[in-house]
Amino acid sequence: MPKMIVSIDEVVIKEVQLTKDRTTLGRRPYNDIVIDNLAVSGEHAVLQMAGGEVVLEDLNSTNGTYVNGKAIKKQPLQNGDSIEIGKYKIKFVGDNAVADFDKTMVVKARPAAAPQAVAASPSGFPSGAGDSVGMGAFHAAIKVLSGAASGREVPLTKVVTTIGKPGVAVAAITKRQHGFVVHHVEGAGNPTLNGAPIGTDPISLKNGDLIELAGTQMQFVQT
Repeated sequence: MPKMIVSIDEVVIKEVQLTKDRTTLGRRPYNDIVIDNLAVSGEHAVLQMAGGEVVLEDLNSTNGTYVNGKAIKKQPLQNGDSIEIGKYKIKFVGDNAVADFDKTMVVKARPAAAPQAVAASPSGFPSGAGDSVGMGAFHAAIKVLSGAASGREVPLTKVVTTIGKPGVAVAAITKRQHGFVVHHVEGAGNPTLNGAPIGTDPISLKNGDLIELAGTQMQFVQT
């Protein structure tokens, strides 16, 4: 199944599977792929899937849609194509590219990066869905300490795991070559790490760190 992998400043923030014939992308919340940034038009572009082909069409957006550095109006996508919308980059992973998925996710500045992102579940906590991928010597998890999911422990087996409640506050924990980092992704909430605010700049995590997000306390555990 084709996938779109959204990143900003070399940090993957979400992964979206293309399951519909028509998938919209834009700033407005009713889009299938929402990018809440002023550089993105309310209805920016649409992805149409037919006969195994995915075609990207710009919807007369203000700042345009770029594929591999070139402005496009309507263009079929090939596996590995890089779509640029404002400061965001979206990697297109074709339907037959599962075996090469980890290559498509490698960021040049971080050659040890592994594939896939895990989006937060509707309850606001990592779903843990998807295939596990070897992460080297680092084994870590998030343990929920409060709320309805208290006691739940979710292994951090993906390159990016998003936590929180969409529309309230979302943070991302990213696996890097030498450990894990956390940063604030979206929402007006004020996530904290050991009582200190978490900003948009990645902060290194260590075993036992306490994260509070959207009123829920979590602990980072690394072995």
